[in-house]
Amino acid sequence: MSKIKKNQGRGPESILPSPEQIAEFVAGAPGKVGKREIARAFGVTGDDRVALKRLIREMEAGGLLDRKRKGLSKAGELPPVMAADIVSTDRDGELLAEPAEWDAGRGPVPKILILPQGKGRRREPRLERAAGIGDRVLVRTARNREEGPSHVGRVIKVLPKAKSQAIGIFRALPDGGGRLVPIDKKAQGREMSIGPDDTGGAQDGDLVAASLTRADRYGLPAAKVRERLGSIKSEKAVSLIAIHVHGIPHVFPDAVVKEAEAAAPARLGSREDWRELPLVTIDPVDAKDHDDAVHAAPDDDPANEGGHVLTVAIADVAAYVTPGSALDREALHRGNSVYFPDRVVPMLPERISNDLCSLKPLVDRPALAVRIVIGPDGRKLRHSFHRILMRSAAKLAYEQAQAAIMGATDEITAPILEPVLRPLWAAYEALKRARDQREPLFLDLPERKIVLKPDGTVDRVVVPERLDAHKLIEEFMILANVCAAESLEKAGSPLLYRVHDEPSLEKMRALGEVLASIGIKLPKQASVRPSLFNRILKAVEGGEHQFFINEVVLRSQAQAIYDAENLGHFGLNLRRYAHFTSPIRRYADLVVHRALIRALKLGKDGLPGDVSVAHLKEVGEAISAAERRAMAAERETIDRLIAHHLADRIGATFSGQIAGVTRAGLFVKLQDTGADGFVPAATLGADYFGFDEATHSLIGQASGETYRLGDRVEVKLVEAAPVAGALRFEMLSDGRRGKATGGTRRRGARSGPIGARQRSRPARRG
Repeated sequence: MSKIKKNQGRGPESILPSPEQIAEFVAGAPGKVGKREIARAFGVTGDDRVALKRLIREMEAGGLLDRKRKGLSKAGELPPVMAADIVSTDRDGELLAEPAEWDAGRGPVPKILILPQGKGRRREPRLERAAGIGDRVLVRTARNREEGPSHVGRVIKVLPKAKSQAIGIFRALPDGGGRLVPIDKKAQGREMSIGPDDTGGAQDGDLVAASLTRADRYGLPAAKVRERLGSIKSEKAVSLIAIHVHGIPHVFPDAVVKEAEAAAPARLGSREDWRELPLVTIDPVDAKDHDDAVHAAPDDDPANEGGHVLTVAIADVAAYVTPGSALDREALHRGNSVYFPDRVVPMLPERISNDLCSLKPLVDRPALAVRIVIGPDGRKLRHSFHRILMRSAAKLAYEQAQAAIMGATDEITAPILEPVLRPLWAAYEALKRARDQREPLFLDLPERKIVLKPDGTVDRVVVPERLDAHKLIEEFMILANVCAAESLEKAGSPLLYRVHDEPSLEKMRALGEVLASIGIKLPKQASVRPSLFNRILKAVEGGEHQFFINEVVLRSQAQAIYDAENLGHFGLNLRRYAHFTSPIRRYADLVVHRALIRALKLGKDGLPGDVSVAHLKEVGEAISAAERRAMAAERETIDRLIAHHLADRIGATFSGQIAGVTRAGLFVKLQDTGADGFVPAATLGADYFGFDEATHSLIGQASGETYRLGDRVEVKLVEAAPVAGALRFEMLSDGRRGKATGGTRRRGARSGPIGARQRSRPARRG
């Protein structure tokens, strides 16, 4: 706003501002602007107020000013804070929004480019979840001074879902027009009618974003297609839904691609030459990028007899992705790679992630390595970081490395069994002893993996065996992450911690109530430690309550996040912890790499000197939100794939366990597939079932029949909605009566659309 020279006189001494001055003042004013504010700003008093009012009306009539409920604004301008609907993405995958309210007489609806959380000077509150297409958000707007939409905005808050927005599948009708089948579980059974003139060119099977245009009391609501997002008939269509619903950036801007393609392989230069050290990568059999390699050897220091020297080498992404570059901005925007059963949405282009930074066997690659000396008890004695050039001796799969240790070698593992693999396992045995002494939280909740057919449909759902090879890599990486946090703290460098707070008092009270319902008393102690939960889990191991209590303990935990302030890591029982080992797929790790490079003087491409703790806190908030967004998208995609898989098995009977209890009904997790489905409380029989929050149960008012979290039950599949990823079951098992567990019997169940209140499964923590 330009400086305004006020005339403090009265009556004839006051001078009216020009229309241009008024327009400039209104455009730059931070809050509500009306006649009173304009008069005060320009010193207009007395009879001149009438003339000012007349001038303002003339400016409105001439299109220089717009009047809204909250005051005046310059024509074509948006208020500094407003509600907006996220409607689409641009060609670079950036979210685009439109004002929630717009008068058509003001001209074309302006587009607002949504900036990533944390970008810009102003710090906004941390979002509970990342915004996506179809969300209504509160945004702070500003004029866009670069190419693209007229305005940019930062999301302050994601508002409750706007009923006027919907994303769904377009189903064409013979007479033109069609129906919109919503993908939201809460909207199942409520299709929308789309007229012939409102299809936006959508074809049958297209995933579209639409807006509600009419909602009559009778008949289907009417909607208009705003944008075609892709075809549900195409390959990888199921993950496409999650990508668009959650606004996950999946198309790299041209500048990012050009920068990646122009990158040249890093050379030795001032790096230490570790190419003779036989580091190996151990990853899933289908891994495309390999960002960590390991080595171990007995320590030859007589003072550390029985000890080991460990080496963990991590791809040097910082050598290619420099602060402020197009690659860096995009990586921060994405926050992390997103993994679906049928595709990966990478944080970095394949030229970087799958080529230059992938630690391929027998190829020179730059890395940041930590050399760690541990005692025979597995405790760390000392460590040091090095910037190196390495050459992986072999690329191994977990199963392949485990088989070699068990005696089944192949042409790759046979030559390295004694010199490389056995020393790794010996070091792991020592690390296990240290881990058992530390006693981190141990939850027995096996993760299921979906195996797809070549056409992208589900072949089967498996629970991969948890091998020592998996645990070995996990322990090596945890130790390397601890070393990174310790080195940066010692150097006084800002960093991003991976923090996991202890459970809240409220959650501990709730856990105590649940435990009391099965006869377990929660001990009172001054501080909560992981060992407390481990004793509880041990007490129920192998019993009927094992699954139930593991789930309840998981729900009692806080969610791990990234933060510039250290809160420790409760689950791992560590005082300080930072993610260092996966910079290809996590932006937090890249920040830690840069901090180490600067703090330890390992190069000129480290963390910029002006980076503050406050800035890193903003970055942590942004990438934590992106992580939550990714987990939600991954979870929903699995739900949809399994719903597709079971859609032709209506009427089939399944075994499962009650995995969630609400007033509305029961959520049952199937034993074979891990799929979640809903049993509405109204379909449990003639009795009225009330919700007992303390015991996580539904209890029959007249019969006392009880369904409790963790109960094993038999259910029948009565409806599947693949697009929404929702299943509805009919309960076949009797509820508990007293201490007895009932058998099974068939019940009459009311029909109806799939229940809306799908349980939100617990997010991964670490």
